[in-house]
Amino acid sequence: MSLRDRLHDEMTAATRSGDALRRDTLRMAWSAVYNAEKRDRTTLTDEQTVAVLAREVKTRRESVEAYRLGGREDLAAKEEAEIAILSGFLPEALGEDELAALVAEAIAATGATSARDLGRVMGWLSPRTRGRADGKVVSGLVAAALARADLAAHDAGGHEGGGPG
Repeated sequence: MSLRDRLHDEMTAATRSGDALRRDTLRMAWSAVYNAEKRDRTTLTDEQTVAVLAREVKTRRESVEAYRLGGREDLAAKEEAEIAILSGFLPEALGEDELAALVAEAIAATGATSARDLGRVMGWLSPRTRGRADGKVVSGLVAAALARADLAAHDAGGHEGGGPG
């Protein structure tokens, strides 16, 4: 059964059971999947459905931050409950060690040597982490790793005299 079909079946089950939060959350997610299919005039693959659901989770995470800044803990809690529901349809999140290993692999695979290569590394990583890690976190890890690599290269180059002064 495809992820798209599972989403639809779970939405129907939530409707029958009277679970309003789950029903409404899955209905919004189904609507996003349906709209993407209409726009692209195709049935989404599991990978494309994961991308849509990951985007829905990202939107809700941003809403949680905004609600907390505005002092609306009740709305933030509702958004977090929706994130939990949607996360059940996403692949298992990557752990810190797995993420660090992927970042190292991406840097090696792309030949990145400085912070200027961030886009290339993220382009390699994005399909592998989509729905499994927050893009901001991944970007931060890549930037930190590239900064360390840049500093190491800079220190290895040395500065033994030779300059004016």
